[in-house]
Amino acid sequence: MDLHLRGKRVLITGASKGIGAAAAEAFAEEGAHLLLAARNGDQLKALAERLRSAHQIDAAISVVDLRKSDDLARLAKEAAEIDILVNNAGDIPGGSIDKIDEATWRHAWELKVFGYINLTRAVYAQMKARGGGVIVNDIGAAGERFDANYICGSAGNAALMAFTRALGGKSLADNIRVVGINPGPVGTDRHVTLLKTRAKHQFGDENRYKEFQKGMPLGRPAHAREIGDLMAFLASDRAGYTSGVIYSVDGGLTSGWG
Repeated sequence: MDLHLRGKRVLITGASKGIGAAAAEAFAEEGAHLLLAARNGDQLKALAERLRSAHQIDAAISVVDLRKSDDLARLAKEAAEIDILVNNAGDIPGGSIDKIDEATWRHAWELKVFGYINLTRAVYAQMKARGGGVIVNDIGAAGERFDANYICGSAGNAALMAFTRALGGKSLADNIRVVGINPGPVGTDRHVTLLKTRAKHQFGDENRYKEFQKGMPLGRPAHAREIGDLMAFLASDRAGYTSGVIYSVDGGLTSGWG
């Protein structure tokens, strides 16, 4: 299926690894041009060079910390001509309410919650002025399948779900679509870190984290590329009547697996 993304310009945040890098690969294969943003410049440079060589597309990078308002404003300016924004940056830690103090909570939300909101605010205005666009928010299943041991993430994701639905419910009036994806467990470095935190809390031994994977659908977490491919589809005109909705990609966990 041709997604008609050839020549489209896509900004992906948190693009240096994990879901962000997988999304970059998916869009590059469709012929889209990329602006890859993250804090790790070396990883971004290596990814951009590989995708340019493999797919003959343009791939620029922007080394930014979206917690910093000046960095965010600079990125929005660099992204003035983009057609698609993929909000993906985030590093909310695991832990129960007694483990996550106020400073940690605020630091996490500055990137995953306010980073999404503030970048969307700037990019949405630019898309509206240019005549349209698509915004895809990578959120997370904890926003609908609440987890007391990931309470900061559950609360932040639920807020972003509401933000996505509220904005996307009216955005087609500006020829802009806003959609969200709620991945469940995805086999990234971050996934392992969260499971190790949970294992340390529950078992007193972080090395027992693999015990939490045994009961997953298909006996595994999702592949990052499975999320990236859905991002590309939702950003394409094949999903042109889709806005204000959240897609859960968790192997059925939210619907009652196990």
